[in-house]
This record gives sequence, structure tokens and C-alpha cells, in this order.
Amino acid sequence: CHFAAESHVDRSIVAPDDFIQTNIVGTFNLVQAAKERLDRMALFHHVSTDEVFGSLGDTGYFTESTPYDPHSPYSASKASSDHIVRAYHDTYGLTTTISNCSNNYGPYQFPEKLIPLMILNAFEGKPLPVYGAGLNVRDWLHVEDHCAAIWTIMTQAAPGETYAVGGRCELTNIDVVKRICAAVDRLAPALASGKPRESLITYVKDRPGHDHRYAIDCSRLERDLGWRQTETAESGFEKTVRWYLDNAAWVESVRTGAYRQWLEKNYAARG
Repeated sequence: CHFAAESHVDRSIVAPDDFIQTNIVGTFNLVQAAKERLDRMALFHHVSTDEVFGSLGDTGYFTESTPYDPHSPYSASKASSDHIVRAYHDTYGLTTTISNCSNNYGPYQFPEKLIPLMILNAFEGKPLPVYGAGLNVRDWLHVEDHCAAIWTIMTQAAPGETYAVGGRCELTNIDVVKRICAAVDRLAPALASGKPRESLITYVKDRPGHDHRYAIDCSRLERDLGWRQTETAESGFEKTVRWYLDNAAWVESVRTGAYRQWLEKNYAARG
């Protein structure tokens, strides 16, 4: 199962070469190695993203048949890797499956991502940077539900199939941040100022090419393979906030100098 990828859109805008090397060349290296061991390769599952499909308007959903229309170096690199995997299935007979998933959240997510970044900044009383007006929409899925979907596809799907995986949980970015603020207010000591953590929200300059909306129709995965998600936004967000508050040692172990420099570089210039 091929999980490995550079996955942060903001970072792909600053350093696209890393994404080309990891996501495209890296995937080529893996499928090439798998091709050379076809007699021992039961399945090559490729984990991908809904961002390969581009951006939706206020209505509609991505499905397995949505044309590719990537808008960032990250999504373009993942689209390329999807095509490489399919090509190795069609050309060399490599047994493959692909999943295109919506935004994930949960424990152990690197804190450059929206949800862990907002949790940690809210807990520490730091500004909560929100791009533009915060009205971009994402479909959120708890990581454990995503893992269950991947296992379902790997064990039940026919070779060559692709499945869209979503959470049926569309939220604007500002709604996500406000939910996190409310959860941290409930679970952590109050700020020294006595103000609610929503007061920390700071709107910053939007990033280039920021897709308006992602939403996935995962009914084929539910209908054909019987997958069902178990976490709601309410239960999943609460568990995730609690995990980060309870695992300070892990958080500090990944918040290196390089990570802090990245945050400064990405957000300070947008203030």
C-alpha cells in the first residue's frame, strides 16, 4: 500500500520540486520495483486525493468519473502518480487499485495541516491564521475511517478499480476553526485574557490557486463494497482535539526548528 507522499499544498507552492521528486518519481520507483516482482506482488494500492479533480462550485460532487483538473503543484503531482499507476496496470499487468480521498484529520497528523495547527495555536493562545474569508469548503474524514476504506478496497475491489472516499462532512474552513476553538475552550484551561479562543482568529492573505470547494460522492464505495464511516464531525473533532492536548511530548518532538521556520515563512508574510 503506497501512502508515501508530500501532501501539503502550501509547501508545494514554495518548493514544487520536492513534490515532483517524491510524488511522481517516487511512485515510478515503487511501481517499477513492483513490476519486477510480479510473481510475488499480490496488490499495489495507491492512496491519492480528491484534489486531482480540481475545484467545485457551490453544488455537485466528485465521483470516480470526474475528469482530472489539478490546480496546484501538489494536486498535479498526485494526478501524475495516479496515471503512472494505471499505466502499469494496463501495460504490464500490475495488480493495482486506487483511492481518491477527501481531507483527513486525526491523531499523529503533522502540525502544518489546518486542524492540528489550529488546535495547538488555540491551546497556546497564538493567532489562528485563516486564508481569505475562510469560506473555502472541504469534505472531512477521520483517518481511522479512511484506513478502514483502504482496507475494504484492498480486500474486496477488483484489480484496476478506483474508488472515491469521502466523509459526507462539508465544512467551511472558518467553521472548522470555530469548532476547534469551542472544543479547546471546553477541554483546556481558559486563556489568560479570559477571552474565548475565537478571538484569536486572524484573517490572512489567501494562497494562490486556492480551490473553492471539494466534496466527494462515495456512494459507489458504500454500495459495492459495504464501507461505512463511523466518526461524525462532532465525535471525530472532539477525539482529535483531546488527542493533541494529551500528547504534548509527541507534538514537541515534531515541531522542529525547520517546522517553525516554515510556519514563519508561510504565514508571517500573509498577515
